[in-house]
Amino acid sequence: MSQIKAEAIWQHELVLPYILKDLKAKVDVITPVRAIYLYGSRSRIMPKDWHLLEGKDWDIMMICDFPIVNTHVWTTNLNYHIDLTITTAGKIKDLLERNNSIIELYPNYKLMI
Repeated sequence: MSQIKAEAIWQHELVLPYILKDLKAKVDVITPVRAIYLYGSRSRIMPKDWHLLEGKDWDIMMICDFPIVNTHVWTTNLNYHIDLTITTAGKIKDLLERNNSIIELYPNYKLMI
């Protein structure tokens, strides 16, 4: 269970633009971002009910040409409540095939807000 951090930036109107623009740009400098996915509790409920997840983190997975660790410098160090995993397509292929609650945010934005 993720920790609730009401003082962190978790609101979708602030987090989504950061993920899709600034965070993606920072990662793109190191390795091309091939895809971005939302998973976890926010992907399992409708966005209209996200208020129920007040203070909860965002589970984000970026697919790149090679994995990156220590991503907290782009997330928690900037007070964004994002649990970021940067990995390769091969390493998460099975997860994407068997988990139907994962929502693609990039390159095809499939989140219905």
